[in-house]
Amino acid sequence: MPVIPRVLRLGPAAAVLAAMLLGCATSSHVMIGTARPPISPESVRVYVQPPERYEEVATLDASSQGSFAITSQQNMDKAIARMKEEAAKLGANGILLQGVQDQQSGSIGTGVGSSSYGPSSSTGVGVGGSFGIYNKVAHGIAIFVPQ
Repeated sequence: MPVIPRVLRLGPAAAVLAAMLLGCATSSHVMIGTARPPISPESVRVYVQPPERYEEVATLDASSQGSFAITSQQNMDKAIARMKEEAAKLGANGILLQGVQDQQSGSIGTGVGSSSYGPSSSTGVGVGGSFGIYNKVAHGIAIFVPQ
């Protein structure tokens, strides 16, 4: 008897959903400088203006995708927290924030309709609506600021 992974026993839709969730990267970096030993994400400071002296470590991208954040502020907080985690892994103690934008990641819609048929006519009516699901995407540079 063949061995079937547990995820596949749940059905094809569950397997596809699991693969999509596992495959979603929520932060990434590209090295442009020297990495240092990892530090705590709480030690990473976010800068809007560059400090007087700093060294560039990596470019960073992070999103709030996959979080259960509802408000715009919660999505922003999640994207920034993920950037801090990514910077901390590289030993960067700062992030020079370059931009934040909304990114539509999906939509939810619904509709309802009704119809009636008579001997010589038919009538139909329907109504529907949808709304977008948005995430925050943040871009920045992981930096090391000498103390």
